[in-house]
Amino acid sequence: MKAIKLHLGLLLIGILMSSCYSEVILEDEFIEESGFNTAQVLQSFDLWYIDINETTGNGEVPFLQRAFTISFDNGNVYANNNIAGLGKTGNGYGIQIGYFNAFPGTLEIDHDVDGRWLLDVFAVNGNTLELYDSNSNTSYYLRGYQLNRFDFDLVFYDNIKYLLQEYDVWEKTYTSEVGALNEFDRENFLQFFESGQDDVFKSSIDPVGSAINNLQWDYEGVYTVYDVENDETLKTLTLGYDFMGNDYFELYVINDSTIELYHPSSGTVYRFKGRGYIQYLKSDKTLDGKKRKKTINPVMQVKRSRE
Repeated sequence: MKAIKLHLGLLLIGILMSSCYSEVILEDEFIEESGFNTAQVLQSFDLWYIDINETTGNGEVPFLQRAFTISFDNGNVYANNNIAGLGKTGNGYGIQIGYFNAFPGTLEIDHDVDGRWLLDVFAVNGNTLELYDSNSNTSYYLRGYQLNRFDFDLVFYDNIKYLLQEYDVWEKTYTSEVGALNEFDRENFLQFFESGQDDVFKSSIDPVGSAINNLQWDYEGVYTVYDVENDETLKTLTLGYDFMGNDYFELYVINDSTIELYHPSSGTVYRFKGRGYIQYLKSDKTLDGKKRKKTINPVMQVKRSRE
């Protein structure tokens, strides 16, 4: 057992159970007292958001590295592994990924693919837990929320880069009549993925409606998603084209499978529809396809151009 790091006195966690409110006194000793108490703590919130940027250690627990949220309910473990569908899949809880047992200060998870894991459980504060994997000396920090108070939109925008990677391709479905002619008018397909340490995109001028498997990619470059200073709901996107420099767009999300790119330099609006949804479940195809990384988007000091 890892040495106890928390000596902050009593911490309060509110539990909503069957529409009745009860107060649980949570302290490190409470978690270690019995397996029943550990299970009660894990189930005290509907969703635990995994703050990947707070992770410490050089190893990983694959199913925690993959998930945005994790939930514990009557021995079952659920996770939201995709941004597309966040808040809707499994009524907000995501998909079932395995089962759990609780012991004094310890959580045992039997994951459907990653197998059996024993994790130490520590209270950090009133709504935050640390799950510690002693084999890799790695800690994950989970913040608890009730389902009706969880800000799915904020999580969505904070992780929008992953949405771009959750479809095989993005197909252009609309170009506004307003706007000056420019090189991007010809681009009908985009693809976003990771390659090493880079975020990479491909583009194609093949005709709209072409089969995904038959697409000829005409260009490959690096893309970047930016936060915008003093505008939490706006993201910007640059596509690095050697022949025309970085093409700059305001990025708007219409729904889980549709994005709009507004091109300020030409005043043109483009709409793209995702094709080939990649759901991160348990298949071999997806195990290495997406794992979250510590990342902080660079900040762009611009004003929203689209009215």
